[in-house]
Amino acid sequence: MGRMLATVEQYVARCGQPAPAEVEVLLARASDDIAAALITAVYDPALDDVAGALVEAVCAQVEFWLATGSDGITTGEAWDAVSIGPVSLSGRSAPAASPVLVAGVELAPRAYRALHLAGLLPGEVSDAW
Repeated sequence: MGRMLATVEQYVARCGQPAPAEVEVLLARASDDIAAALITAVYDPALDDVAGALVEAVCAQVEFWLATGSDGITTGEAWDAVSIGPVSLSGRSAPAASPVLVAGVELAPRAYRALHLAGLLPGEVSDAW
């Protein structure tokens, strides 16, 4: 795992709820996802606005996973009905808000918005420059 972009304390402060037991693992996975989504983006992580947007995106990613029943590895989607013989699947129940695909990474809608508003997504220019 790479560099942590948000701390447990930042998560609690931004989300306004107690941190779940697995929050450090989720923050690490979310940090990796945010870093991967921004792999070709050009920005200065030392700037306060940029650092704040990264924290916001990581926390939003974890919040989304918790709300959708995901652990950052598997999805929280489930099939409405499943039969094994002769195979019959029904519609999947999906989260109310769908993730946004950026550089092959599924980002939570609020994580995407935080990165977009800060101009951090690949191909965007940050206002902080």
